[in-house]
Amino acid sequence: MVPAGRAPPGDAAPGEVPVQMVTAVQPRFTPIEVLDDLWWIGLVALGVSLVLTPVVRLIAYRTKIVDRPDDLLKPHGRPIAYLGGLAMCVGLLAGLAAYLAVLPDAGAEWSALAGSLSRGDLRALQDHVIWKTLAFAVASVLITLVGLADDLCDIRPRMKVYGQVGAAVVLLFGGIGHTLVTVFASSLRLPNPPMWIGFPVSCAVCVMMVVATCNATNLLDGLDGLCGGVTGIVALGFLALAVSLAQWGRLGYTDHLRVAICLAMAGGVLGFLPYNIPPASIFMGDAGSMLLGFFVATMMVLFCAEGTGRWLVASVAVFALPILDTALAVVRRLLAGRSIFAGDRSHLYDQLVDRGMSVKQVVVLFYILSVLAAVIGVSAAVWLRARYAVALYAVSLVVIWIVFHKKGMIRPDKAPPDPGIDATS
Repeated sequence: MVPAGRAPPGDAAPGEVPVQMVTAVQPRFTPIEVLDDLWWIGLVALGVSLVLTPVVRLIAYRTKIVDRPDDLLKPHGRPIAYLGGLAMCVGLLAGLAAYLAVLPDAGAEWSALAGSLSRGDLRALQDHVIWKTLAFAVASVLITLVGLADDLCDIRPRMKVYGQVGAAVVLLFGGIGHTLVTVFASSLRLPNPPMWIGFPVSCAVCVMMVVATCNATNLLDGLDGLCGGVTGIVALGFLALAVSLAQWGRLGYTDHLRVAICLAMAGGVLGFLPYNIPPASIFMGDAGSMLLGFFVATMMVLFCAEGTGRWLVASVAVFALPILDTALAVVRRLLAGRSIFAGDRSHLYDQLVDRGMSVKQVVVLFYILSVLAAVIGVSAAVWLRARYAVALYAVSLVVIWIVFHKKGMIRPDKAPPDPGIDATS
């Protein structure tokens, strides 16, 4: 395998696709070769999360950090422990630490990083795999702490948004996301804009992606095992995309960083999930749901490193179910003349429960739909031309929305919920 942190021999500069790879017919590596030195990152994250989750659950119950039921949005029959998001975060960090531990020539890589720091060379830092990994780790801790603050103190929605923006800024400082505009320019066959336009636009797009995905996963966290299972499947779908790209070895360290982050996050989620499936004994809380949304945004940005919108669109397709659920809730609230932040039962999973399905049935259905979205997203990106893939995604979206309309799921409720209840999670 090509050492992480260094471009393969004969490659162009980081972020550029080498000429010889454009004309290549066969990939450089098989999926097994890509995962050969990295697969155990997921195992480390899984083990840490699996062991730590019951520990934080015990702490939560003893300190009464629990989610108490209500008559509308929290139908569980008894108080349930929070802090599951902390276990997932520590599992993720353990996986990232394992990744840094197996970097080829790790001593030289750390020395190069120290040299760039001593010179104050921000450009060199942002091109370095260790710097990017640390930036993602720091931002992940920040977003988890913001969510934890909401779990403990019920902070205002705008304060959560400020925290999400802060995490996005850390990501940008780490060299992830500041060239996003080039992807859209390339997809539209437009020349790359000058830096004074491209940089601020890219930063704004990155921030919006972080805020949007954090809130999408936050809103999905409404039933036992729902958000964790769906985003676990999304992480595996992203892993399939990342491995497919890494087979070509175009971007060196970026290829392996994408694979490592997916493995670490998938392990962290799957280690937590056995304690969260119905009936849950612990919830991830905003700390976990926003962490998962931040992971999704980061991966979408990293897929843009390929320089085309094809892989970004594929990642959106893999994440389609949380996007559709959020869109459905927003549309219903707007049609009802209510604030999009008002708490109600507009979500798809709430409507299915209200129509007679059990929580377990709804969760299983969402898992099946998530797998289907991941298969469509990955298969179309790998096997179809970009325009055909986009057409497939668009047709799928239209069909789903027609089904929503035929089933009366878009029509808002007649009676508004208690205005005193605010549901941002």
